[in-house]
Amino acid sequence: MNFAKKTTEGQAFVANTVNNTFPGALKSETLSNAVERILAVHGYSKEKSILATALCCDEVNRELEDGLREKFGSNFSMGGLAGFPFSGVTSFGAMAHHIPTDGSCIVVYGPHVGVDMTGVVGKVNRRGRDGSGACCGSACAAHAYVQQVRSGERSEAAPSYDNIDAQQMWIQKTLLDYGDRLEKADDGAVELPHALFDCQDNFMKRIVEKACGEVAGEGKIALLGGIQINTPDGVAEYFLPKKFQLLNNKGELVSDLLADLQGHVHAQNSDEVLDKVDNVCEIISNVCA
Repeated sequence: MNFAKKTTEGQAFVANTVNNTFPGALKSETLSNAVERILAVHGYSKEKSILATALCCDEVNRELEDGLREKFGSNFSMGGLAGFPFSGVTSFGAMAHHIPTDGSCIVVYGPHVGVDMTGVVGKVNRRGRDGSGACCGSACAAHAYVQQVRSGERSEAAPSYDNIDAQQMWIQKTLLDYGDRLEKADDGAVELPHALFDCQDNFMKRIVEKACGEVAGEGKIALLGGIQINTPDGVAEYFLPKKFQLLNNKGELVSDLLADLQGHVHAQNSDEVLDKVDNVCEIISNVCA
């Protein structure tokens, strides 16, 4: 679809698809504002914070980072393909040493998935390209690999010491453990980012357990994990929060903040209803003019 010809109706269709497929998802701007307000109560500010992200290197994922960077300062990137924090314990320790004195960090992580202009999950319309394509490409390729191995179409790849595609090989091997879950899902494309999140969440837990002590003084660690939802140009990006916790530098839970964040979903939905009413009124006004 030509981006210049997208209609308000088409954009609303994509937004409805996101809301119906990933209930609880927040627009990226709404998320950034809500996270800023919630963490301010716990002493977070742009001057005393650092943002760390483990999001996929795909260019479509930068909008959320840009919004959060405006709230929490510079961004330390930990993410690789599909959003896995492949830079690991070493990068978390380095990031912790970059936190402003007497400050804290927020770590945002998770996989991503696209929704294109026709409502297809697992694809997105990219800038300057006709039609839509896979999103997340790495995740889709790993899913196809799992399906082929399970069906007997191909054998499981042998371990390789060639690092030329190490991240993708690791993702494919790891996703095999989720084969049953993906196969039994009503829609594998929808279940895929949820499965990847569970895997990444475990990965991040291990990193934090190992490196949390690198955060100095009374500094805290805010962990915001979920699924990033990419949409075509002209349609708001979304993020489905699945975890929002505040930890101390011993890795102990200080506060579970997810319910606070989910409270902003109702406000967002109310705003969207008002927007729809305004659109209908505008259409009626144009017809009657």
